[in-house]
Amino acid sequence: MRRTSWLAGALLCALLAGCVGGGQGNETPAASPSASTPALADGVYSAAFDTDSSMFHVSEACDGRGVLTVEDGQMTLHVSLASKNIVNLYPGLAEDAGQDGAVLLEPTVDTVTYSDGISEEVNGFDIPVPVLDEEFDLALLGTKGTWYDHKVVVSDPQPLEKTEA
Repeated sequence: MRRTSWLAGALLCALLAGCVGGGQGNETPAASPSASTPALADGVYSAAFDTDSSMFHVSEACDGRGVLTVEDGQMTLHVSLASKNIVNLYPGLAEDAGQDGAVLLEPTVDTVTYSDGISEEVNGFDIPVPVLDEEFDLALLGTKGTWYDHKVVVSDPQPLEKTEA
């Protein structure tokens, strides 16, 4: 329930920021407010997943994209990563991920197939997405047991199936 309120608040803030107009604050957004996608209709979309690291990315077989599911205004992106070297994710900062009670994102085992027909098992994750087209924090835990902070962006949602009106 607490996470739901936080996500709803984050989405509301993002929408309000786009409606109020840029140029009023001290910071200039990297993209114009009109570039942010307003709330998406419930449905399933393909979406781009970009990170600040060449070592943390979507499998090459997935062309940099994941599957974005929107249900009751909440967004979750499933991404298949490049390997099994990332064992957990945390929506937030690394320092918080190691705290008692932190809810970690557990991996799924995904099979990806490359253009040459070779298949490989990799770790996949269902990532809560608080906002589109803007960076948010996502910490990762590698096989060596160290948490790392990263910034990620989910963008360019494209419908995968018809959404109901």
